[in-house]
Amino acid sequence: MEHLTQEDLDAAGKVIAVHLNYPSRAAQRGRTPAVPSYFLKPATSLALHGAELRRPQGVELLTVEGEVALVIGSRARNVSLEDAWQHVGAVTAANDAGLADLRWPDKGSNLRSKGADGIAPLGPALLPAQELDPHALRVRLWINGSLVQEDSTATLLFPFAQLVADLSRLMTLEPGDVILTGTPAGATVAQPGDLVEVEVDGEAADGAHLTTGRLANKVVETNQALAPFGAMPKITDADRIDAWGSAQAAGLEAPEEATPSSASAGESTAGEPDTRPASVLSPELEEKLRGVGTATLSVQLRRRGMQNCHIEGLTPTKPGVKVVGTARTLRYVPAREDLFKEFGGGYNAQKRAVDSLRPGDILVMDARGEKGSGTLGDVLALRAQMLGAAAVVTDGGIRDLGPVSAMDLPAWGATGHPAVLGRKHVPWSVDDTISCGGAAVVPGDVIVGDEDGLVVIPAHLAAEVADDAVAQEREEAWVAERVAEGHAVDGLFPMNARWRAAYEEHVQRLQHGQDTAGRS
Repeated sequence: MEHLTQEDLDAAGKVIAVHLNYPSRAAQRGRTPAVPSYFLKPATSLALHGAELRRPQGVELLTVEGEVALVIGSRARNVSLEDAWQHVGAVTAANDAGLADLRWPDKGSNLRSKGADGIAPLGPALLPAQELDPHALRVRLWINGSLVQEDSTATLLFPFAQLVADLSRLMTLEPGDVILTGTPAGATVAQPGDLVEVEVDGEAADGAHLTTGRLANKVVETNQALAPFGAMPKITDADRIDAWGSAQAAGLEAPEEATPSSASAGESTAGEPDTRPASVLSPELEEKLRGVGTATLSVQLRRRGMQNCHIEGLTPTKPGVKVVGTARTLRYVPAREDLFKEFGGGYNAQKRAVDSLRPGDILVMDARGEKGSGTLGDVLALRAQMLGAAAVVTDGGIRDLGPVSAMDLPAWGATGHPAVLGRKHVPWSVDDTISCGGAAVVPGDVIVGDEDGLVVIPAHLAAEVADDAVAQEREEAWVAERVAEGHAVDGLFPMNARWRAAYEEHVQRLQHGQDTAGRS
């Protein structure tokens, strides 16, 4: 193994970085690309082990990302997938750091945010690529000794050989060129004084363990002030959440709270007053609703003139489960490329909705009954479960249906579907009135689900509906006992005056502590 030198950095004619390549990172971003996409970095952005990561004045978010870097060893032009790996000379560790405050003017090109001098250190050791299995490398990143990122190249969306072959179709890769192959979940923000370390390791063909060693670089605050004749640092709370990885990590929510709702696509809600709908479910009310069936609740709603209170056509991941919770809502609009580009990625409405869930909430999704893509996957379902949500309901597809079904969190969906969200939907708004399975759902409504299906109870009716449902089921249980004794249902179900009098006598005796069936 050799150590990376300044001469090696000077040999890099091109530095090419991959936007998304690890499934864990793609899940965070809410999209999985079908093909790799890239951005170019100037060679002057490279630095060595021990170099300072310099944060200019006015910049708040210096992001750090552990990556595997490939150093091209021989000229590659229009090479095949089978031959591509042979053109990689070395593998090393990289920290594809960035200045997120300067991302806004350059969109996906990242020229200023990822192109500053010395912003991307590599090293310290160069591992011989041809002695390594490119599918069995590990990348890790630490901040001040605490592990922040860890993943394996076995999970890559686009293997290294594909990246080399793909790029070589249209451009010549020269010896010394560097490909930064993407970062896994966990990328975050480092502060002045933080020591950031990245290591890549793997097994050689002879079984030896090879490691780059830890690429160590310290973040420092500089006296550099950016002149105002170009784009200046500018961020929103949404940018902070995206850079840190969550609203809580960004300091925009208390640990036991979540992001406020009532936000349309593109709006940042973090840091604003919590406008999420209050729940009317006291422990006593929830207990009553758990003790009655949705069929009974449907009758009580019908008696109040409410016929369209059923979320229909959905299949539960856990048949027979009983759920009671407070409705939170998420609305999708039909997929449109420009809208998805602007609102579909990053910390979009779907992620904000999930992150804002509280214990006992039921997230209800309006997918317009469109079944041609997933609207819920395993990562976000797990997040909802960890936050204590009671259930997730969508009239669209469920992706990763097997893993979602294996979770403790109950979910209802129209079908399983392998396609990602962006095929049919753009996440649009949180906690609006929506339609799901033919029912209108208002945030704060009470949702009850069992083996018969799902009913929606307006919050202002929940207490009286529950009381009357309890009374109805008590009465029906008494009727069932009479039928079991051999009585005919005519006049008993529904009760005529004679049976009604017998039942009322039974109720009075129970109230006086007398154990009688009240037979007639």
